[in-house]
Order: sequence, then structure tokens, then C-alpha cells
Amino acid sequence: MTETVSPTDLRALLQQTGVPEVLERLDRELVGLAPVKTRIHEIAAYLVVDKLRRELGLVATRPVLHMAFTGNPGTGKTTVALRMATILHRLGYIRRDHLVVASRDDLVGQYIGHTAPKTKEVLKRAMGGVLFIDEAYSLYRAENERDYGQETIEILLQVMENQREDLVVILAGYEDKMEQFFALNPGMRSRIAHHIRFPDYTEEELVAIGKLMIAEQNYYLDEAAERAFVEYVRCRRRLPNFANARSIRNAIDRFKLRQAKRLFERAGQVTPDDLRRIAEEDIRASEVFRECEEKGGQDAP
Repeated sequence: MTETVSPTDLRALLQQTGVPEVLERLDRELVGLAPVKTRIHEIAAYLVVDKLRRELGLVATRPVLHMAFTGNPGTGKTTVALRMATILHRLGYIRRDHLVVASRDDLVGQYIGHTAPKTKEVLKRAMGGVLFIDEAYSLYRAENERDYGQETIEILLQVMENQREDLVVILAGYEDKMEQFFALNPGMRSRIAHHIRFPDYTEEELVAIGKLMIAEQNYYLDEAAERAFVEYVRCRRRLPNFANARSIRNAIDRFKLRQAKRLFERAGQVTPDDLRRIAEEDIRASEVFRECEEKGGQDAP
């Protein structure tokens, strides 16, 4: 006689985990990135279904959860990794809502016998949660036969395979360099279940991100400053070493410094509005405008 199992409301099950709240927070925190948000929602839905299937005995094995986040700097990869750790924890795939961020310097030693202890110490701290390795391709330096990064990769491969029920690894970095890294390390590619590409922000999205950052710090742009900020973003995107939201955050810090200097030099009494307002001159004093003109004008292709 076949046992009858009552149907399950997947939406209600998802609500019980609190994951929708995490997804909503991610949507609020990150401007744009629609393809990324879609993939995160898909992964969350898949994990809820997988959790239910395993509870009903329909499948015994746990899915591989290691991921690769590719894209330019400042596109929200670390923020998404943080939220992914929370999602995995709430669904019971990791023991701790815990993210450890590491780079080559944290993992690779400088002499024989130094790398394994460093790598294992980072893995120990991350165990039960998520290990996020930024610029993961830097672990492998093909031009240097004596480089110790290969030892880290070998240890990671073992842990990603043998302890995947207690650790999720997210590898991150530039898309082209990560592709080269996977081509040179096929064992690593085979252990990655989800590849998520983070696109650059558009000019409009960067302006929105900047305004959001400014408001969160209890500042605001006056009307002329808003126009100057739009021009600033347009210029900065064309210059070298642009890092999306990271560059905008750094720019805002400099706007605040110039505002403080302006108020200090003016002396006299200040109002709360004076302390909150970023003026056009605080933005246009940036060297970015001069550098942009030297490249041939703001509207040049």
C-alpha cells in the first residue's frame, strides 16, 4: 500500500524560513543588478524545493552549493555573498550565518611550509559558513613555478569536495581572469555549481546609488549639486580605475571633506541644513572634471 503524503505549500514553507525578508532586503540594498537578483531568487527557490524533496526521501544527496561571482569591482559581490550566507543558514544548508572574506595574502605563504597552515586556519574560521575568496585567480600564477598558490588550490579542492556539507566557497573576480583561472584549473570549475555574472552599473544606476549613500549619511545634494553629480558620474566612468559603486562611495567621502573645509573656512554660525547640504562647489572642485576635459570632453564617445 502506497503511503499518501499531504501536499505542501512551498510559498508558506519559504515564508517560515524568513528567506523572503532577506531577498527583499537585498532588493532594497542593491540598485539595479536585475540578472543577479533573479539568479539569487532562483537559487533560493531551488533550495527550498530540494530541502522538501530530501525531507520526503525523494533524494538523499545534498546539492553542490559552491559559487563563482564574476564582474568588475564595486558591483555588489561581497554584499550578495553576505545575503547568500544568511539564505543558506536559514534554509539549513550551513550551520552558521557567517561569512569569511579572504584574499591571496590570507591564504598563500611566502616560504616552504607556510601556505598549508595559513590556508587551513582560514578554512577553520570559515567552517560551518561561507568562505568568500576575492580575486581568486591570483591564487594561481602560472608564470612562477615556485609560487605556493597551487598548494592552496589543492587544499581548497579537497575541502570543497570532502567537506561540502559544512562549507560553501564563493570565488570572485574579474570575468576574463576567472575564466582563465578555471581553464587552468578544471578541477575547480567542476566543483562550482552556480556561476553568477555581475554587470557594471549604468550611469543612471550609479547616480541613484550615490544619492542613496548620501541620504543614508544624512546629507543631501542641492539642485545645482545634483546636476554637477550627474556630470561627475558621467566623467568618472570614462576614466581609468573606475570601480562602480566603490568609486562613487570614495567620491562622496571627498565631497564631504570639501563641504567640511568650506564650512570651516567660512566660519561663523552654521545651521543643521548647512551641515547636511552638499553644494555644487564641493563636487566641481574634483580633479575628475579636469581629467575628463583632457580626454576630449564629457560627451565624447
